[in-house]
Amino acid sequence: MISFLDLLGTIGASVLGLPGILGLSLGMMTRKWIAAAGLGVAAGVIAPLLLGGSHSTHVAISYSEYAVAVIVGILAALTGTAIRRKGVAKQTS
Repeated sequence: MISFLDLLGTIGASVLGLPGILGLSLGMMTRKWIAAAGLGVAAGVIAPLLLGGSHSTHVAISYSEYAVAVIVGILAALTGTAIRRKGVAKQTS
């Protein structure tokens, strides 16, 4: 079981790290909510694999870290899509 402070640290690291930044930028590439959510899932799964675990020392990545990264990736991608849709709405009116 993950402690409360570990959970907060994992969430903060995901928001400020690759799942948050990559999810936001991938979400801004599309105006479709479903595509943005899929890109957010991809960002959330890839980020812990690339940066979370070291293959030379065999650091295990827990399922809770994957879950937090995927949720943050989805939310960031949906936020990016909302930014893009709001920007398009302002330009056309």
